[in-house]
Amino acid sequence: MDAPNRLLEAAVELQIFCLKRHWLFCFIGGIAVQHWGEARLTRDADVELFTGIGDEVAYVDALLGAFRPRADDTRDFALAHRVLLLAASNGIPLDVALGALPFEEKAVRSATDVEIADGVTLRLVAPGALVVFKVFAGRAQDWIDLEGIIVRSGHLIDWMDVCADLRPLLDVKGDSESIDRLDRLRKGLTP
Repeated sequence: MDAPNRLLEAAVELQIFCLKRHWLFCFIGGIAVQHWGEARLTRDADVELFTGIGDEVAYVDALLGAFRPRADDTRDFALAHRVLLLAASNGIPLDVALGALPFEEKAVRSATDVEIADGVTLRLVAPGALVVFKVFAGRAQDWIDLEGIIVRSGHLIDWMDVCADLRPLLDVKGDSESIDRLDRLRKGLTP
């Protein structure tokens, strides 16, 4: 599989590593947004890797054995914050989220292999799960991304399922406004 650019080359490298180990994973972030929403510049490959609770060390150590860490304390940071910051062999940043929540397991299990460029197939998060990740993160760029996802892929999304997944996550954050904000955004963008 020949990747047409360095980002996709890095993503394919990480995907092959995960597939060989039969790990549950999917691409989230900018790569998924480019497929399910509006094209935008992204400089890294974001992956959700379901590790569960208690097995993180084995996953982190395996990845650190194959990919370059982006900081001296990468291992400790990953185990404390559940995000492993790596670089592919071509230098492209790889952000690996270590999933453990039921929603994260559901998201990786519902991911599908999508041809995102000629000859390049990646395991992408489903558009509804991507909405949940984006609303939960809640940064300005996430809300911009959500507009594109709603316009391009909103018809593929089970919005009741999204709200059911999102509510308990937002409750943990103490966020009582993002569901209403998502609803207003959807109503403003769909006929």
